Amino acid sequence: MTCLRELQGKMANDSHFNHDHGSRRRVWVPGPVIVGAGQSGLAAAACLKDKGVPSIVLERSNCIASLWQFKTYDRLRLHLPKKFCELPMMPFPEDYPMYPSKQQFVEYLDGYANRFGIKPVFEQEVESAEYDEGVGLWRVRSVGLKGDEMEYVCRWLVVATGENAEAVVPEIKGMENFRGVVHHTAEYKSGSGLRSKKVLVVGCGNSGMEVCMDLCNHNAHPSLVVRDSVHVLPREVLGRSTFGLSMWLLKWLPIRLVDCFLLIMSWLIFGNTASVGLNRPKVGPLELKGKTGKTPVLDVGTLAKIKSGDIKIHPSIQSVGNHRVQFVNGRVEQFDAIIFATGYKSNTPSWLKEKDMFSEKDGMPRKPFPHGWKGEHGLYAVGFTRRGLFGSSMDAKRVSEDIEKLWKAEAKHLSMTVGRSFTLQR
Repeated sequence: MTCLRELQGKMANDSHFNHDHGSRRRVWVPGPVIVGAGQSGLAAAACLKDKGVPSIVLERSNCIASLWQFKTYDRLRLHLPKKFCELPMMPFPEDYPMYPSKQQFVEYLDGYANRFGIKPVFEQEVESAEYDEGVGLWRVRSVGLKGDEMEYVCRWLVVATGENAEAVVPEIKGMENFRGVVHHTAEYKSGSGLRSKKVLVVGCGNSGMEVCMDLCNHNAHPSLVVRDSVHVLPREVLGRSTFGLSMWLLKWLPIRLVDCFLLIMSWLIFGNTASVGLNRPKVGPLELKGKTGKTPVLDVGTLAKIKSGDIKIHPSIQSVGNHRVQFVNGRVEQFDAIIFATGYKSNTPSWLKEKDMFSEKDGMPRKPFPHGWKGEHGLYAVGFTRRGLFGSSMDAKRVSEDIEKLWKAEAKHLSMTVGRSFTLQR
């Protein structure tokens, strides 16, 4: 096993590490470099610190949890009860509601970073991370806000940029001709500026459903594009959260029986959702989530607005004109605004120079959950489980435990080497 002293010796003897190339500064990091200061990066840093392993967190924005702070709408709340969303070693405050608001969650993350003394290096856009076979180390190159370049050299690299790094906007024929307002939900804050306007929301996931609800609350006239089948579940069943009840039932019953129970309860509460244009997939909600990562919608009142006609349902878009939208069923309507609730994607392939652990197609680990957290040469992933905050916490614990073993083994090796040297000198 190569110890840290030997690695530092390699660096000292390697001309590539002895001086800067141009204006790029180099920093040796004895512990892991963590890319991303969202909830996944913070959880990884806290778990490592608890194990006695130092780390450095790089963040392209100027704050932690930039997605939550800058790219989420005002009415957003956690979709799951807080006990399923807390990060390792720190529960939510007791006075928080069951479903904390966006601001409460950001405050929780700020408190988490302060409690564990996590101080990310902000405004560092990682442009590349590559494993150097010659010295057995990772080279992580970043660019600061003013164009200053850095290279962080480390044994371990933790990718925590997550599944939602970049907004996804589909290509639609004629979209460039639309003369109304066009936003992705990353830019949408509230419907206050769209009162009395006809708004088309593209995408029927949790975000699309909530944006429609928000538009209704601001007296806009929303329509929803439903391109695929979708599972809509009540947020609570029998007085308990649907997610919590599902997790409890899965301890005793196979997933298909739990899915049957959820679908029966949904039918009793909602009736046949297909009657309002929301066809259900043939595969049950939990099984579908496990196979494809597609999350069921947890209803917060949107379905009632659809049934009342306050929210209209449309099929896929065929083309777009000035203010005109033509749908695949031939119907044509005028809209003042289009909001894309079409989700996000990983940006890992754009900067990580590695092709074995992460897929170049979607930037997700090639191995399915729960095996996608560890790669080769000290490469790890946190927050790519398609299971939200719950998955991030599981990954962070696994990664910290694995690195701790290597860290302690190398510390022991170094201690024995120093001890033998001291004995010989005597």
